[in-house]
Amino acid sequence: MADDRAQPGSGHWGRLLRTPRPPASAPAAAEPEVAASATVALIEHTIIVMLLGGLVLGVFLVLRPLATALLFGAILAIATWPLRRMLVRAGLGHAAVALLMLLAALLLIGLPLLAAAPRLTARLAEAGRQLELALAGLSTTPPDWIAALPVVGSPLARGWQDVAGSGGNLSAVLEPYAEWIRESVLAAARALADSVLQFVLSLIVAAMFWANGDALGAVLHDVVSRLGGRPATEALEAAAGSLRSVAYGVVGTAFIQGALMGVGAIIAGLPAPGLLGFLVMLLAISQIGAPLIIVVWGGGAWWLFLQGQPAWGIFLLVWGAVMVSASDNLIRPLLIRRGISMPLTLVILGVFGGFLSFGFLGLFIGPALLAVAFTLLRAWRAVDLRRQDQDIAAG
Repeated sequence: MADDRAQPGSGHWGRLLRTPRPPASAPAAAEPEVAASATVALIEHTIIVMLLGGLVLGVFLVLRPLATALLFGAILAIATWPLRRMLVRAGLGHAAVALLMLLAALLLIGLPLLAAAPRLTARLAEAGRQLELALAGLSTTPPDWIAALPVVGSPLARGWQDVAGSGGNLSAVLEPYAEWIRESVLAAARALADSVLQFVLSLIVAAMFWANGDALGAVLHDVVSRLGGRPATEALEAAAGSLRSVAYGVVGTAFIQGALMGVGAIIAGLPAPGLLGFLVMLLAISQIGAPLIIVVWGGGAWWLFLQGQPAWGIFLLVWGAVMVSASDNLIRPLLIRRGISMPLTLVILGVFGGFLSFGFLGLFIGPALLAVAFTLLRAWRAVDLRRQDQDIAAG
């Protein structure tokens, strides 16, 4: 007891009064182990990212040759989805609906082409004979107003003299351009073959979407919802609506242009007005061949002039320029606007800007991108306005 009282730092009271020591620090040997484990984790993560990047690149390389077919097939499936939904509700199975719609698409495009091909060949041959007769009857001296044209007057006058000197022989007229014509025909044939292949592949892709679209749509909605929530889902629906509206606008405009061409041909007295209208419709749907529409009604007007009917020729020129060709710029945006909840100005910018940037598929890609951006911007503004209202209510 005396010893305990003499040494306050010992015994029970000493243990209570003794200042606690700080915990011992980790051994210095543990620090290299922590650094090594962090390095290993970084290397593993880097390898995983590289593997994922390689996987994405491989998928891209595999699908790149089919990009056009995949996009056009998806657009076709989205555009015809209401019809597919109606057939499924009528009791048909998904596979049966896909097969039925595939056959309908093939018949809708293939049968008119097969029916028009023989008549089109005969009409082209007849047009070639008429052209030779017209060239044979040209005077050797061009009209004075042609030579008086600025810039192009002299070349046109020389071309007139060369054509008139050939005596109506088309081979002699076209001989200086034989190589260019051959290359152009080969390029057109390759483009036509590629277009046919892409169209067939697009129909196959669309049939796959028609058969399994419900499952694919559910997966896509789930992924988009996980990534962006409700605004992303609304943007996806806006993109689908814009694609459907553009498809309706393009096809509807083409049908209207073909009908207007047929009506104008009937009024002017042209032969085969139905064939001319169908040709204009195909050129309008393709968009790439849309500039050739002027050749259809321009050729018809020229035929009327050769038949000694200048009044009807002038009528067809005006009808074709105003009612057929120019109507495209007015009818298409209005039809597209009916199914998209964004301003008409953005629709027009998306259609023409997308076409100039991406070609034919840009007609669909442009409005879809603008519809997604507009939907996300509207959702962001709605959230901001809701916060302002909450702040005002709280204050």
